[in-house]
Order: sequence, then structure tokens, then C-alpha cells
Amino acid sequence: MIDWLENWYSENCDGNWEHDFGIKINTLDNPGWEVIIDLTDTGKILPDEEWRMFEINSNDWYGYKIKNNTFNAAGDPKKLNLLLNLFREKVSLL
Repeated sequence: MIDWLENWYSENCDGNWEHDFGIKINTLDNPGWEVIIDLTDTGKILPDEEWRMFEINSNDWYGYKIKNNTFNAAGDPKKLNLLLNLFREKVSLL
């Protein structure tokens, strides 16, 4: 997954895009992960999707939304790979 993300990022770096947009991976204090990927100026357009939450319990959850061509997802500490794969699935449909 990391190799794919590195390649996707490299393909979209054009001297401008990476200065204003790009990929952000943060930790959350509940605890968990947050992934924000802005596709502005990549030539790809993700349709908006309202927040969708998938929760088994307080330790097993993730959710995502797409708004203004930005993928925003969050999940428990074991969901980083799942969140990145979810993004990959969304952009592969374009």
C-alpha cells in the first residue's frame, strides 16, 4: 500500500500541486488515524459522499466522506491500511 501511495503522490507532484494540496496523515486522540487527501488539480474528481461510519465497537471503527474533491477518513489505531486502501479503491474507479 505504501508503494502505491508513494507512486500516486509522485505522479501528481508537478511543482505546484504538492505546495497547496497533497496527503495528510495524522493521529487522533481517541485514539486513531485521520487521512486527508486533496485531489484538487490532479485531473481526478471524486463525487461528494456524506460521512459514512462503520462501527463494531469503540475499539473497532472507521468512517469517511468526500467533499469538494477531498477524501477525509478516520479510523481506530489498526485502520490506517484500510483507510489508505479505501482511498485507492475510490480513485481507481475514476
